[in-house]
Amino acid sequence: MTLDEVLASLFGTHTATGLDGPILFGEASLGDGEMVHLIGFTGGVELGVDHTIALAARVIEIAGGTDDYPILFLVDSSSQKMSRRDELMGLSEYLAHLAKSLLLAEGAGHRTIGLLYGGSAAGAFIATVLSCQTLVALPGAHPAVMDLPSMSKVTKLPLEILEERAKATPVFAPGLDNLAQTGAIAEIWDISQPLGPQLAAVLAKPDAGDTRAQLGFARGGRKKAAPIAAEIVKLATAGG
Repeated sequence: MTLDEVLASLFGTHTATGLDGPILFGEASLGDGEMVHLIGFTGGVELGVDHTIALAARVIEIAGGTDDYPILFLVDSSSQKMSRRDELMGLSEYLAHLAKSLLLAEGAGHRTIGLLYGGSAAGAFIATVLSCQTLVALPGAHPAVMDLPSMSKVTKLPLEILEERAKATPVFAPGLDNLAQTGAIAEIWDISQPLGPQLAAVLAKPDAGDTRAQLGFARGGRKKAAPIAAEIVKLATAGG
């Protein structure tokens, strides 16, 4: 789906948005009148320092406002921008700043929902929709924390070994279904139905905190994270 199609399915004509290059800012209203802040990074382009700081500034502005509207973060991007300029300016710190700004917004009372409707990878994925409280995706989205050729370069493991591991272990593998199995993606929405009610259903659920480890355990894609985290909590709180 295109960005226009996604927005129309979510909100009909109840949107006021503007594009600044690949960046989307705006507000929208669900059918029941509930308002939503819109932020987006679109067009399948790389996320560099200039766009990252603009996105973080808007999130911080929302966090400092007087309303508690949820934030819907729409993303269709490439990877982070690995130019010499962006790397020398400290792109990783910019990306961390954006992720922390989303955490700040959560602390200020704003639910944060990431909606992946296209591609995204590496830092551009981690610092945007994956840093939201809830990540949902549309069929056809193609996320990757790291693609297998890049993983091979970092780990020095042959690509053939990683491809074989990826067949059996979702943690090793990019792609929508694998990320869903790990619990990183909470829901894959049905695009044959209007998206607005599906967003309203997500917002109607009580905030249960970070449930990704429990989802990954229940789906069989990440069996160790939840038990290990529970054991750590048990040991840390033993004895009061």
